[in-house]
Amino acid sequence: MKNNFLLRLSLTKGIGAFGKHRVYQFAKRHQRWHFDGLEIRLLAQTTKSNNWNELKDDFLHEINSTHHYITIEDEEYPETLRHVPTPPLVIFYKGNIKLLKRDMLAVVGAREATKYGYQVLEELMPELTKRGFVIVSGLAKGIDSFAHQFAISNQGKTIGVVGTGLDICYPKSSGNLQIEMSQQHLVLSEYPNGTSPAKFHFPMRNRIIAGLSSGVLVVEAKKRSGSLITAQQALDYGKDVFVVPGSILDGRSSGCHQLIQDGAICVEKAQDIFDSYDLWKKIR
Repeated sequence: MKNNFLLRLSLTKGIGAFGKHRVYQFAKRHQRWHFDGLEIRLLAQTTKSNNWNELKDDFLHEINSTHHYITIEDEEYPETLRHVPTPPLVIFYKGNIKLLKRDMLAVVGAREATKYGYQVLEELMPELTKRGFVIVSGLAKGIDSFAHQFAISNQGKTIGVVGTGLDICYPKSSGNLQIEMSQQHLVLSEYPNGTSPAKFHFPMRNRIIAGLSSGVLVVEAKKRSGSLITAQQALDYGKDVFVVPGSILDGRSSGCHQLIQDGAICVEKAQDIFDSYDLWKKIR
């Protein structure tokens, strides 16, 4: 009953992430897992209508039979993600769910990455994977895909978080990589199969990337970019943000330099990440 409630709530349209989390907190506090649409709307504190009552048991049964997923109530759910302001209630997955129990480092950056960004990851990734970090990114073109590919080529493990259903590869250029990761590594989404990409999905996807990871490494990012959103979310969650400085000539790393000016950790070698990570573990 509990899992079906969380699945239904996660799929309900007309309620935002904050509203869904309020409903979940009420249900958990009172150990009550059955509501009608009006109660859901009142608990979510919204005047918008929702499709709670339209999600029939047959539909939920179909989702259960065609998807692998974990809920926020499951033991497999990553503890780090529980502490973000609006954790996903349900995570759909393909691949090795046990990777969520390992130390994770997010790597994000420019879609239009340069040769320099490629070389940075080529230099850093052997040490990061040797240390045992699972590399988390968003399967986008550029730095994201480079990070996944270098993790794999260095015999490491990697997790992709996507803003679509797991049956959709977006962008198409990452299709083969996503298929390989869904078989040998792990791909996650909070959206069921058939969900197409939408602009608002990707900031939501970024909060999962930031929430999962011990820290976020930023390589080549402009001042207005999704990578900076992820970095800011990580800071808001109390995570370390590591930044590789870049050229001052073309603006591709202007966001990176802003982060460093704001107090992010400047990274010139993998040991810069390890030093901060080891100190953080001692404090905890």
